[in-house]
Amino acid sequence: MPAFLIDFLAGGLIQASFWELAVYFLVVTQLTIMSVTLYLHRSMAHRSVDFHPALAHVFRFWTWLTTSMITREWAAIHRKHHAKCETEEDPHSPQFKGIDTVMWRGVELYREARAERDDIEKYGKGCPDDWIERKLYTPHATMGPVLLLALSFALFGFAGVAIWALQMLWIPFWAAGVVNGLGHWWGYRNFETTDTATNLTPWGFWIGGEELHNNHHAFPSSAKFALRKWEFDIGWTVIRGLSALRLAKVLRVAPSLDVRPNIAMPDGETLKALLAIRFQAMTDYYRNVTLPALREEAGHAGDRMRSLPRRLRKGLADGGRWLDGDARERLQHWIDERPRMATVADFRQRLAQVLDDRSHDAQATLARLHAWCVEAEASGIQALQQFSARLKGYALAPARH
Repeated sequence: MPAFLIDFLAGGLIQASFWELAVYFLVVTQLTIMSVTLYLHRSMAHRSVDFHPALAHVFRFWTWLTTSMITREWAAIHRKHHAKCETEEDPHSPQFKGIDTVMWRGVELYREARAERDDIEKYGKGCPDDWIERKLYTPHATMGPVLLLALSFALFGFAGVAIWALQMLWIPFWAAGVVNGLGHWWGYRNFETTDTATNLTPWGFWIGGEELHNNHHAFPSSAKFALRKWEFDIGWTVIRGLSALRLAKVLRVAPSLDVRPNIAMPDGETLKALLAIRFQAMTDYYRNVTLPALREEAGHAGDRMRSLPRRLRKGLADGGRWLDGDARERLQHWIDERPRMATVADFRQRLAQVLDDRSHDAQATLARLHAWCVEAEASGIQALQQFSARLKGYALAPARH
């Protein structure tokens, strides 16, 4: 075999070094991550940011080239995940599919969800439907990765084929597996959402900020995922840079809470804030009412608190929503034997019912909230009284992007 052909097969046209190949691989995989989180996720699925048409098409082309995913299908499947989260209809809930299935067979779950064409039609509205989408990207989705394989081989030889194979695994592992799997299984929670979403790490830079999954589920339509001072969302940093270049327009970010002093009773501003940040309100209740009551109970009970395992104690944050039947019964029995904890749990449940009200009758909801505050302040539980006083002053801070 001629020497030039051996060199070509080994290193392609570029004849790149190991470190040059490593840099190339890091760049192209991060471009894919950014195309998914910025374009497919934040822009298409949740409409939280708009990109300049030329840049949006670059993102769309890159996802076609590197993943073969169709914009409309991806957005529809993700929207269904939010609409049916942690139910049997959720396309990829570890609670129902199992963590091993979601982690290692996420691609199979995605393909199964793609086959539900009625769901794609229902949840996929508002996505691109132009000539190139109809004639190339949708009907020839697999052509992109095939073209990428040819280019990778031409540029880098067999090393390029290895890089291509890793690229094909990148989104299935990190997005379908880690975010959809571990992001509903392990990590910390800023907000007591009605699902199991967690933040994998406070510093979201490796998978585009998607590490901050609990924050995203608390405020799905926010273009910014980092919601605490110590958190970092690299995707938001890129959006801000593109915005400065007039290539991106931020449409929505998570609202911020402002607490007004000396508000006698909840008013329209209170209700508006609570409906926008209801998960933050429930988190505040857990931290400022439930945990102090639990600590006080522990002070009285001493070693007897060991009878309540840690996972049952965590169930106090959400009313035992994710406990199995036996564990939920054990938790309820423990609560029933402690009048103070029973009162705290009852007020938590009633507040959740007020905030989950979808009647669209603002005055009726406000009246229920008013009654809740009156009864909370008459409970004789100091932490509950203080929480009620703070709750009445809730308001939304002026939006800042």
